[in-house]
Amino acid sequence: MNTLSQILRGVLFLVLAISGAIMALVFMVSTAIAVAILYVVARIKGRPFGVRAYWEERRQPAGTARKFQPKDVVDVEMREIR
Repeated sequence: MNTLSQILRGVLFLVLAISGAIMALVFMVSTAIAVAILYVVARIKGRPFGVRAYWEERRQPAGTARKFQPKDVVDVEMREIR
């Protein structure tokens, strides 16, 4: 009985290990497909593809970003209601 239990545990472990490996493979393939699509879209639009290009795009001069406007601030008065 003990041998049968160990065999069943081994088979269950093997099934779980194989299914985990298959899930990891699917995840890696889908990630590679997504990166390939992003690369193709970046090439079509004429932009460089990579981390350095992303950071350069994000670090634009302050003049291109939306500046703080004093009219954006709203003064709110609170009153206690009894």
